[in-house]
Amino acid sequence: MARTNDSTSSTPRRGRRDDRARPRKYTRINSEAVDYKDLNLLRRFLSDKGKTRGRRVTGLSRKHQRQLSVAVKRAREIALLPYVGER
Repeated sequence: MARTNDSTSSTPRRGRRDDRARPRKYTRINSEAVDYKDLNLLRRFLSDKGKTRGRRVTGLSRKHQRQLSVAVKRAREIALLPYVGER
């Protein structure tokens, strides 16, 4: 049997993890949408410098991470959250 020179079949997949390996923090919240008025929820996903934590750190799905970023921007715009964290 001739072996094909297909690089995708012989290369191990790196960087792909099982979804069960890291629990989603958002699923523990039991909420469908991220609300900009829920400051306790938003602060959980902000660093001490005021930056939004990435998906790899928070464990959120793409949809929920986008909702979170929009909610943080709205909360900052109406002065519920500071633009800069504690110094």
